[in-house]
Amino acid sequence: MKQVVPICIGIGIFLLTALTGKAQEYTPPVLPDFTATIKTGKIQLDWISGFMQVREIGVQRSLDSVLNFNTIGYASYPTQTRNAYLDNKPLPGTNYYRLFIVFTNGRFLYSKTVLALSDSTIRADQKLQYADIKDAAKGLRGKEEENKEPERIVWRPSNYVYTTADGNINIKVPDALQKKYSVKFYESNGTFLFDIDHLKGPSLILEKAVFLHAGWFNFELYEEGKLKEKWNFFIPLNYKM
Repeated sequence: MKQVVPICIGIGIFLLTALTGKAQEYTPPVLPDFTATIKTGKIQLDWISGFMQVREIGVQRSLDSVLNFNTIGYASYPTQTRNAYLDNKPLPGTNYYRLFIVFTNGRFLYSKTVLALSDSTIRADQKLQYADIKDAAKGLRGKEEENKEPERIVWRPSNYVYTTADGNINIKVPDALQKKYSVKFYESNGTFLFDIDHLKGPSLILEKAVFLHAGWFNFELYEEGKLKEKWNFFIPLNYKM
């Protein structure tokens, strides 16, 4: 018994030191809670598991938080206490997630449903202006165009659909709850990409990753079925943090 006390004291000091030294680090919530954070071009899920005998943890995603949840992948190491999963191809619009946890005895449970939110460490409060993107645009042009006399371009970002400093596309329509808005996206050559048939809220963030590459894109914003604005935006190859 005399040897147990010093060992316990030593373990206690070690744990206290470890916890104190990492007090400033982010600690994910414990299952069935977890976080879904919008990063640059992806969404990261983080959680801590206190469950034993876990066979697999499936990651499911939905656009409406109620129906149409689809399994998009599995945790690589489901038995780890601290875990994470990266959704490298989030969908346009809001992304909701839940975890499907299967135990070795065959039982299972669902985590809570979580809405992906923007990373608070990334500055995304300013529109990219032409002065911010002209050098990036020059880097995407061919060598022949580089030798030409540069054109004087007058360009301003839209007040409704624009790129912000985190590289994502923001859609701001203040009266979206009173009127029906929709938006269509195109490549710079006019090739149709995708559309959002109904903007259900005044603010929506589209991840850069859904556009697949950097460069100029066109959009058409419709209000009650009538064209409200037709303009473009630029997604830089390397965007600001």
